[in-house]
Amino acid sequence: MKYLLVYYGGGMPESPAAQARVLKQWEKWFAKVGPAMVDGGNPFSGAVNKIRADGSTAKGPIGKRASGYSIIDAPSLDKATKLAKGCPIIRSGGEIAVYETFNAM
Repeated sequence: MKYLLVYYGGGMPESPAAQARVLKQWEKWFAKVGPAMVDGGNPFSGAVNKIRADGSTAKGPIGKRASGYSIIDAPSLDKATKLAKGCPIIRSGGEIAVYETFNAM
């Protein structure tokens, strides 16, 4: 089963040395998750538009602004959540929503 990890908050430190440490933390977490990491994802640029049910559009998120995503493969939502707990974004003050995807096939 695939799970979408949506990241909120967190961030990259300003100094190059601190940035290198954070990138190492992400590499270490990706290695720990191993083949369950289907798509390491990317951070979001911050540019976002929303489309309302009436078809109108506006700038901005539909709630809290997400900062990035990853996709993992796990046998259950609990296991996916356990894998997500090791994500470095949590150490930088961020949060993660773990969404179970629906496989219609």
